[in-house]
Amino acid sequence: MPTAGTAVSTEKLRSKVESLKPWFHNLHLPGGIQTAPGHYFGDFPKFKWDQVKDSIPQNLDGMTALDIGCNAGFYSFELAKRGATVLGIDLDPHYLKQAKWAAKTLGLEDKVKFRQMQVYDLAKLKRSFDIIIFMGVFYHLRYPMLALDIVAQKVKKMMVFQTLTMPGDDIVYEENIEVTQRNKMLKQGWPKMAFIESKFAGDVTNWFTPNHACILAMLRTCGMKVTSMPGHEIYIAQPDDAFTNVAKTWNHSEYLSAIGQDYTELLDVKVKRKE
Repeated sequence: MPTAGTAVSTEKLRSKVESLKPWFHNLHLPGGIQTAPGHYFGDFPKFKWDQVKDSIPQNLDGMTALDIGCNAGFYSFELAKRGATVLGIDLDPHYLKQAKWAAKTLGLEDKVKFRQMQVYDLAKLKRSFDIIIFMGVFYHLRYPMLALDIVAQKVKKMMVFQTLTMPGDDIVYEENIEVTQRNKMLKQGWPKMAFIESKFAGDVTNWFTPNHACILAMLRTCGMKVTSMPGHEIYIAQPDDAFTNVAKTWNHSEYLSAIGQDYTELLDVKVKRKE
């Protein structure tokens, strides 16, 4: 039977959760309290975590992790519980306020730090991470390929990538097509992204929806190999020297210009695409 003191602390916890509404992450807090038990997606994002958790090492002691678009911090906290030192970033100050409070409530404030940042700001961060969670963000980005180039260069060991996708698992790959062969791009499995001009699901922040083939192709050009798909629209990827990271090689000057860094020293260097 709970004591009077426990009942009071539980009531304070409930009151604080109420004051921090609305919640998008359903966090499981002490005393059986949940932040969004009636979430329209169900127990979100726990059901997503349940799909990927076995793909991530159980022991993350000594490892670093980055949670992009961390929201209230669910994934950050799960990684911290396994021993990782985690940086969670998000643009929304409301969600970051929730995350910082939850970190203290869960006793994880020494393992997790949160910062208000755009994904593109990671280009200015002079560090990389063993594990990166990049879930539920990509299709909200106006400049998705730039973001993926930036994030891929921050991955040491693995990235968990998830995005809204176009239907279909077909894959078409051709090393080169001629100008007169552009009809091949109309094939079902050609790598492509649908552009959303107005709204998707009533949300104006949805911009691009890639197909499966496009995701694989984009990751390859970032020097990343997909090693598994533990769930629908979820990709586990890792750096692989078998694939050329174009932002580090022949397209490096464009990448530097895109992130606002000096590229003039490269202007006298003849850079050509790998044949």
